[in-house]
Amino acid sequence: MAAANDNTVKVNEVTKITPFSNSTTEFSLPLTLFDTYWLKFFPVERLFFYQISGLTPDSFNSVILPKLKHSLSLTLLHYLPVAGNLVWPEDATKPAIYYFPNDGVSLTVAESNADFDFLSGNGIRPSAEFRPLTPQLSISDDKTAVLAVQITLFPNQGFCIGISTHHSMFDGRSTVMFMKSWAHLCKQEEENPSLLPQLTPSFDRTVIKDTKGIDLVYANNWLAFTGSDSDPKNRRSEIFSNHSGCEQIDNKQNENEAKQSAQLQTFVLTLAYAFVCMVKAKGGDSNRDVIYAFKADYRSRLNPPLPMNYFGSCSGTHATIAKAGEFMKETGLAFVSEKLSHMVKEIESGLTLEGFEDKLVKLMSMMKSVQGGAQGLGVAGSIRLDVYGPDFGWWKPKKVEIVSIENTGAISLSESRDGGGRVEIGVVLEKQQMEAFASLFVDGLKS
Repeated sequence: MAAANDNTVKVNEVTKITPFSNSTTEFSLPLTLFDTYWLKFFPVERLFFYQISGLTPDSFNSVILPKLKHSLSLTLLHYLPVAGNLVWPEDATKPAIYYFPNDGVSLTVAESNADFDFLSGNGIRPSAEFRPLTPQLSISDDKTAVLAVQITLFPNQGFCIGISTHHSMFDGRSTVMFMKSWAHLCKQEEENPSLLPQLTPSFDRTVIKDTKGIDLVYANNWLAFTGSDSDPKNRRSEIFSNHSGCEQIDNKQNENEAKQSAQLQTFVLTLAYAFVCMVKAKGGDSNRDVIYAFKADYRSRLNPPLPMNYFGSCSGTHATIAKAGEFMKETGLAFVSEKLSHMVKEIESGLTLEGFEDKLVKLMSMMKSVQGGAQGLGVAGSIRLDVYGPDFGWWKPKKVEIVSIENTGAISLSESRDGGGRVEIGVVLEKQQMEAFASLFVDGLKS
């Protein structure tokens, strides 16, 4: 078995997967305010590890890889905008998704000699081990892809599907729906399989009523955020060539947190506990600001609610601020839990777009505070997404990771593969802080 730190990945193929029976009709898909909100955030990078003992390169290349390629092509036929690109034309007031004939999704096929069990396990692992398994979105000055895929073989162990998604097209629910659609079609034997109703995406943007033009407000917010250059064309290109975020950090850990029956309680307590451990692990000035936030899915909370198969970004951040000392007290867990619970209950009571015009500006101000020394804490993922659901015919994933949290300072959060109300979290911290976090996390559960 390869050493834990010996992850040599050989790229065997880079190709483009186009929609099956390639459409000859070009079209554009407008962005809503929720899509535009996420325009310049880091791509979300997920890894799905599938364990198949004794998997040979011959079997992988002759059976598994062709099925994955063909079913991805079939899936793109149902998800045509995903095969397109995000473009901001010079004469347009905001970007849109544009699809042209022969557009497709970049697929990288690779082979790794790393220890599959180590990478798909729990415990502390170097985040650098995951980077070679993660595809990069194709980004240029005038456009960016919204999806990239990498399939990596681990001989005799299994394979990994890595995906990078642009946040203005994919939120967590859309990502999992796409992966489940791909997996569903991969298992079908008929020539022209159909998707289940719950997996058939709706791209109808008219269901989101933005009478105040908040989408344009957000687009202009991002133009202003990219710099003070007076030429809007230059600032638009910066939106595609750069992403906002925090510095890259070093190590990764996943832990399970269990025995909570209600999803709301589970979410709040897990998040609060992880946040408290992260603040304590960092130590330092107890008077520093800590900005902590989470994302909420708005589909069922808008009035009228959106269908659950609505495809796109339909989520937003909810954040607040406190001093680090509040987290460090013995009452820190209760303090943070109460604040998070109050924020969640406000969302659950109903959601309107009142005040949303200032929402992105407030978030940008918080991002600048983090760059200035405040500690930023967020969450990627959810305990309601069923990330372990995509079964391509070789059983469900052994492990799902969100690699991109190394860029954002967020924790990853998902329901456990084994269910039972258990939760998985992922954390990326510098080595010394990770060791402190691990100790605090385990000791706190014991007490």
